[in-house]
Amino acid sequence: MAGALVVLAASMVAGLLGGAADISPWQVVLQAADWLPFVHVDSGLTPVEQGLLFELRLPRVIVAAVVGGLLAMAGAGYQGVFRNPLADPYLLGAAAGAGLTTTVAIVLLSVPGNAIPVAAFAGALGGVFLAYALGHSAGRGGGTATLVLAGVAVTSFLTAVQTFIQQFKVEELQRVYAWILGDIGGGWEQAVMVLPYGAVSAAVLLLHGRMLDVLSVGDEEAASLGLRAGRVRLVVLMAASLATAAAVASSGLIGFVGIVVPHVVRRLAGGSYRIVLPLSLIGGAAFLVLADLVARTVLAPAELPIGVVTMFVGAPFFVAVLRMTRRTLT
Repeated sequence: MAGALVVLAASMVAGLLGGAADISPWQVVLQAADWLPFVHVDSGLTPVEQGLLFELRLPRVIVAAVVGGLLAMAGAGYQGVFRNPLADPYLLGAAAGAGLTTTVAIVLLSVPGNAIPVAAFAGALGGVFLAYALGHSAGRGGGTATLVLAGVAVTSFLTAVQTFIQQFKVEELQRVYAWILGDIGGGWEQAVMVLPYGAVSAAVLLLHGRMLDVLSVGDEEAASLGLRAGRVRLVVLMAASLATAAAVASSGLIGFVGIVVPHVVRRLAGGSYRIVLPLSLIGGAAFLVLADLVARTVLAPAELPIGVVTMFVGAPFFVAVLRMTRRTLT
């Protein structure tokens, strides 16, 4: 845990200092000291540089840390419920629902940019609700497999509807895809929007770490130990979906964080969810902050969408996890 916190702190400092504009680390330290009570230090930063540092880079680092932590923790929660290392935060239709409502808001309703997160949030929760309702109506005996299949069906249907709606205004496709590829440059307003939902969902997931450990032995064994498996599964699914919806609504679709980070955490710290959940929160925050740093610097002064960076890392990692999982099963 201490090592993870050090990595997170180092990544946030790097994210604050790195970028197209060259700002001295010593000037940043002096400026931070100038904010302390009864301390007056001249950092030498111009007003423009101060605005760049504390109105653009700092909120961006904070949003990346919060969104990355939520996606990684949600991924760990889904993997605990489904007992599958390939489960991710977008499994139950959250991403497809958010994508559909965002497309409707942009293409058909022409809503302003500040209303898009609201539409995405409603769509993400609606997608999860549809998947859960479909899985529940299919029968109680299906368990997690039924929920997974329901999520796949809902995702396919909502994605098809989204593609159909996009054809009405082809000129808006660039705006839609810019949101789909991820955007964490919304400033303090974006950070304020995601923090309350993130705090609630993270607290619920952390409190259920021990219960997920019990759930991992199977529903019958968990019931014999006094655990109501269905209720625990529902609460964890709702908390993980809330975390996913908040992250998607604020930052768009940023893939693979929920697969990469929890799997690395299990390799390093073991499989107990009392450890996996908090370490995934910290590790996901560090991972996305570093991914954003790469996105801002690799093509500077141009900027690469952060979703592209996570795809470059996550796609080969997903294949590696799939191969290891198949080898374990055989």
